[in-house]
Amino acid sequence: MNDQQQTKKHKNTSAQCHHCSEPSSEHYKRTVDWLFWLSLIGVSVLFVISLLPAIPVPTWLGVMADTVAHMLHAMWWGIIIGALFIGVLSKVPREFIMAALGTGGSFNGLLRATAAGVLLDLCSHGILMVAAKLYERGASIGQVIAFLLASPWNSFSLTLILIGLIGWQWTVVFIVLSMLVAISTGWVFERLVANSMLPANQNQQALPEGFKFFSQAKVQLASSKFDLQFFKEVIVSGIRDSKMVVRWLLFGILLAAVLRVLFDQDQFQQYFGPTLLGLAITVLVATVLEVCSEGSTPIAADILTRAKAPGNGFAFLMSGVATDYTEVMVLKDTTSSWRIALCLPLITVPQVVLVAWLINKFALTHI
Repeated sequence: MNDQQQTKKHKNTSAQCHHCSEPSSEHYKRTVDWLFWLSLIGVSVLFVISLLPAIPVPTWLGVMADTVAHMLHAMWWGIIIGALFIGVLSKVPREFIMAALGTGGSFNGLLRATAAGVLLDLCSHGILMVAAKLYERGASIGQVIAFLLASPWNSFSLTLILIGLIGWQWTVVFIVLSMLVAISTGWVFERLVANSMLPANQNQQALPEGFKFFSQAKVQLASSKFDLQFFKEVIVSGIRDSKMVVRWLLFGILLAAVLRVLFDQDQFQQYFGPTLLGLAITVLVATVLEVCSEGSTPIAADILTRAKAPGNGFAFLMSGVATDYTEVMVLKDTTSSWRIALCLPLITVPQVVLVAWLINKFALTHI
């Protein structure tokens, strides 16, 4: 190859590298997350309005602003802790995640995922971020679903609140039944994947032969440096990886604010009696009313104590999780599958309705 040919090749290579490292303006336009930025602007404007009560605003705008302020106050800590969990998980090797959760597709794996969901003290929005990260790290879709359904209102802090509101007996009943629904739903998802009716998680990998969790953990801890750089990477990774969930949370806050203007929550609660109609209305309200786990717990308790419909209270807690459009959309984005996302309410809600109806029947005949 002569010097002229070499020079020409070098120029072509440089041009290609320059093109790869500096995407065109069209590329940047395609990657602008309009949902995130528009939702962030809308939530920020409404939050500022809520901080300025002296400024006269239309009633509907005041309701939206108060809703945004209330929801941000209820969920901010869960979002921050969830983002930190994501950052920490990004530092944990995939093998340890899989070893802790057990084998995907197995009953033992579902039990472990359900137990992790019950024990992890996070709200529904924080837990959603962690679930998305677990899927990325190799958890099966059945484990992710079981983790999600068992998590939102079963945290330690909310369990104590629920005990204070409805007593420890009903609290234990709700927790046990929610775990059963989580396990059964996760098992159905695993069977659908096994029969190729739903796509499997492409991030799953077999554990290395002879992998020992505790011995390997000691080696990893000994070789890790918990310095300023480590914590900086955890925070940066948590913020970056949680953006996909936060975009839907912000949009959900705006949607909740609109729904609060259109629908009076007190009017809904008048129809939450222990009847099939009351149960149907409960599921419908839980579907359209976007509330976090902190918000759903007192509402469910009020349904149990005032409407004398414990089954409806359970349905409100569980249906809110199963039909929450934020979780559906995050599942779709995480798994790149509409089928998986839509199967969450399709598989879970019938079970919840059946269990809630049985609870109401038991309560009417024995209490």
